[in-house]
Amino acid sequence: MRRDVIHSLLVANRGEIACRIFRTCRDLGITTVAVYSDADAGALHVREADLAVRLPGSAPADTYLRGDLVVAAALAAGADAVHPGYGFLSENAAFAAAVQDAGLTWVGPPVKAIELMASKTRAKELMGGAGVPLLAPVDPATASEDDLPLLLKAASGGGGRGMRIVRELGALPMELLAAAAEAASAFGDGEVFAEPYVERGRHVEVQVMADAYDTVWALGTRDCSLQRRHQKVIEEAPAPGLDEGLRTRLHDAAVAAARAVGYRGAGTVEFLVSAEGRPYFLEMNTRLQVEHPVTEAVFGVDLVALQLRVAEGEPLDPVLPAASGHAVEARLYAEDPARDWQPQTGALLTLEVPDAPGLRLDTGYTGGDTIGVHYDPMLAKVIAHAPTRTEAVRLLAGALERARIHGPVTNRELLVRSLRHPDVAAARLDTGFYDRHLADLTAPGAGDPATAALAAALAEAVRATASPGPAPAPTRFGAWRNLPSQPQVKRFRSEPDGTEHEIAYRTPRTGTPEPYDAPGVRVLAADPDRVTLELDGVTRHFELARDRDRLHVDTAGASYTFTALPRFTDPATQTDPGSLLAPMPGTVVRLAEGLAPGVPVEAGQPLIWLEAMKMEHRILAPASGTLTALHAAPGHQVEVGALLAVIQEDPDATPVAASASASASAPAPASVPEENA
Repeated sequence: MRRDVIHSLLVANRGEIACRIFRTCRDLGITTVAVYSDADAGALHVREADLAVRLPGSAPADTYLRGDLVVAAALAAGADAVHPGYGFLSENAAFAAAVQDAGLTWVGPPVKAIELMASKTRAKELMGGAGVPLLAPVDPATASEDDLPLLLKAASGGGGRGMRIVRELGALPMELLAAAAEAASAFGDGEVFAEPYVERGRHVEVQVMADAYDTVWALGTRDCSLQRRHQKVIEEAPAPGLDEGLRTRLHDAAVAAARAVGYRGAGTVEFLVSAEGRPYFLEMNTRLQVEHPVTEAVFGVDLVALQLRVAEGEPLDPVLPAASGHAVEARLYAEDPARDWQPQTGALLTLEVPDAPGLRLDTGYTGGDTIGVHYDPMLAKVIAHAPTRTEAVRLLAGALERARIHGPVTNRELLVRSLRHPDVAAARLDTGFYDRHLADLTAPGAGDPATAALAAALAEAVRATASPGPAPAPTRFGAWRNLPSQPQVKRFRSEPDGTEHEIAYRTPRTGTPEPYDAPGVRVLAADPDRVTLELDGVTRHFELARDRDRLHVDTAGASYTFTALPRFTDPATQTDPGSLLAPMPGTVVRLAEGLAPGVPVEAGQPLIWLEAMKMEHRILAPASGTLTALHAAPGHQVEVGALLAVIQEDPDATPVAASASASASAPAPASVPEENA
């Protein structure tokens, strides 16, 4: 077989997967080439690459999804191979063919294998012929009550887009139309199929690696059942609680699937395992998976290095690597789980995860980077490997808890609570975990934000005292004088829940501020970046960092973010009743038909659609009434908090309960996400 030695590799991707592939390339002495959009000009993957080529524009459709531009970039940079990463063009057969037609080495499976697995309906037919266990399809036209619940799925693509669960037969026609429209928008293919929905099923997959010499490895199982919106959040290897017979059946089925399409390289065969332990083929991902690090940790291999080796025409060792221990991965997202998983944007001030044996961090960001609106909100993956599952879960939870993450709201607290949940500890895993437990996992915790706010106030007092320059004159309000020896007050608002804290303190002649009227609290040390308090005989340390008017406080077992508030409310900051504010930065993509000042609206009616981070979010009317002002228009870029519209409420209308995704502290209505391409 022809051998193509790779000297220079272009990664047709961005973020953490590009950085992760570059890491292996550096170890192998391969020159790295990045591509980047205008929004990613300063991104970490661009900074880490040896060479970089600009793709003009910011939207994925204009940049990372333009296969012609990516191939041209590879040729311009002198690359001799292309790795697609995951997402974007990674499972696009036409792009793989274009790479090879340009004389470049494609680090991926054969074009034919991608084509065969691109449609879930055709893939299931092929797998049935290969003896892989399947769920029997259901014809929506003849579905009955006995077939419920049903799962509608897009024939092309993935990531939860075009997917609907139908529990009532009367809802089936509308859900079919919605799923088809969503699939057409996301993947350019509106084909949708139906199959039985397996309640409390587990998502279990098998990593395969194949060469051109008929060697196919089944590198164990992974459990990816902890998902939100059909997208994975926590993954682990091996999948716990499977008996040896089921593991063998899964491995054999995965190998059969790979052989059926003449597979080469890294791929993943995904299964749904019922509560009774019966496996059913879901799909085959013809690419590297996001969760591949847990398999690497357990088997002691570098899957990217193996991909490159197979692409160069080298054989795999006929002996499968030995497995050791257990690994768990958590995806750290810039999103707010308590507010319907709303994606978050803005400056990432700090991203620091403890470095310890058994821990690994894969990320596309560092402190100082900006999280934009155009791409997936995943910041990083944190992976823990240990001899046992219990140890790996504990190690990962502790690392996430001690991480310092300052900037937009993240799902860090949710990850820690999930890993410590009794069901996860006992490996009682299924895809409905977050549907059942999200409210408890996002409820206010047992932390002590009031004491953290006290530490913030003391640190700010020290910083003000230590600021260079002449001492400011006492501030006067009427006949009252703000003297240092008298109690002073600082106000903070917790993020993201909006709780306000008012802290009274005084600065005695010793110069060290101390809390006013706080029995049981003693200040042991205070400076602008660290405060040590004794609380009822227990010493606690608080680390502080600032970003303009925001203060980030980290202490053992908890982290807090506060916004410093003025002592007196500025009337200019108030909004009119009925104001609809943008819940995040984004682009207005459309308005409700006929929406204009003067038209009546109903409570809960979708009025405005915003696009942010590959998702569409509907802005709903908070009450019935009349639209009195409209400031949004398709194509407009808006910042968080921007005034989109104003509704004058009808006082005679019957109030309705707010959507579950509504923010209790925000004057804006709910922002309801819709999956987008």
